[in-house]
Amino acid sequence: MPGPSPGGSPERETEAGGRPRGPGRDRRVRFRLPHTAITVPSVREEERLFYRRLEALAVPGPGGFGPLFASDGWSDLTEDRLLRKRVVRAGPGGPRPLPGQEVSVKVLGALEDGGLVERDPRLIFVPGHGDVVQVSPNRCAAQCRAGSAPPRAPTRQPRRARPQALELGVPTMQPGEVSFFLAAFPYAYGRPGREPDVPPEAPLLFEVTLLEVRDGPDPQPLPPAVRLRLGSQRRERGNFHFARGDFAAALRSYRLSLLALDGPAAAPPGPEEEEELREQRVKCLNNCAAAELKLGRAEEALAACEAALRISPDNGRALLRRGQLLAEQGRDAEAALVLKRALELDPANKVIHTELSRLAKRQSPPSSTGPQNPRHDPEPPPGPASPPPPSAEGAI
Repeated sequence: MPGPSPGGSPERETEAGGRPRGPGRDRRVRFRLPHTAITVPSVREEERLFYRRLEALAVPGPGGFGPLFASDGWSDLTEDRLLRKRVVRAGPGGPRPLPGQEVSVKVLGALEDGGLVERDPRLIFVPGHGDVVQVSPNRCAAQCRAGSAPPRAPTRQPRRARPQALELGVPTMQPGEVSFFLAAFPYAYGRPGREPDVPPEAPLLFEVTLLEVRDGPDPQPLPPAVRLRLGSQRRERGNFHFARGDFAAALRSYRLSLLALDGPAAAPPGPEEEEELREQRVKCLNNCAAAELKLGRAEEALAACEAALRISPDNGRALLRRGQLLAEQGRDAEAALVLKRALELDPANKVIHTELSRLAKRQSPPSSTGPQNPRHDPEPPPGPASPPPPSAEGAI
């Protein structure tokens, strides 16, 4: 019986007498597959190239990243100049990621001493959503060796939120572009850092390659625990924006949090999970109301308060803010009822006492010294944002 062909492809088996078996008895068939090889840079080669680029920037060194924050050749992505971008290699062209689109990026990140603390060969996320997924390095390498692109819809495993530098920086890139992002600690891993490899208040330098941009995935049914985790991540990102005065971005994050909490479920939640989902929805709606007020949209803020109260009728924060908004609209009788209910729940709350006192003054008859317009009291009523900012609640 003949052995394998020179190319390594098997030949068809033959019967005694040399006649081939099977339907093709009168001919011999050989299967020859073309030999293909795809060159994939090794991890070590990529890291060596990364460090050569760092050396070209004169880092790492005794001065750390400090001189880079004041040097030329960088563009500032934030007004505080704590997140900067430098294009290493421009892409061949193409549209930048649009809101809601999904991106795939390759990321390397180093500390001031040159220590590599971030290495993601293929990070997949939707900028602004505050959650990311990753194709495992082994799986990605195997697919590259096989000559096939990674799947468009890999199995998604929620992870902790990535640095704000990626959320803000990647939307400024074009497909194929390689850029540095220099991030002070507020845009890296924050004041606490990331144990065990990122120290507190550590700036980072990221090298990011934008691999692909595509339309965002359809919402997938998620287990209750994952919905809770995504909702919390997105709400905390909204609090991050709120604390910095970017109220439009905060509102987007709070709405995304609600989408996660209200999204399709892979399994019905248990009693404890259902209660936690309700609590998180109320927090998000209260935070939406605060952000709407900061944007000057009182009607939308009132609608958010009422949505929160439909879920939790005795939520003190929503009752107080709704009472303030109703009072500002001149609906004093409704406001008084809402505020009295809030006072029953929290008798020691000084803000509620103050609001009720202002309503009582407005409803009292004018004094004999002359008419007064109740809507133009010398001491104007407080704005609806008098309660503590939602960032305090979001940190709970």
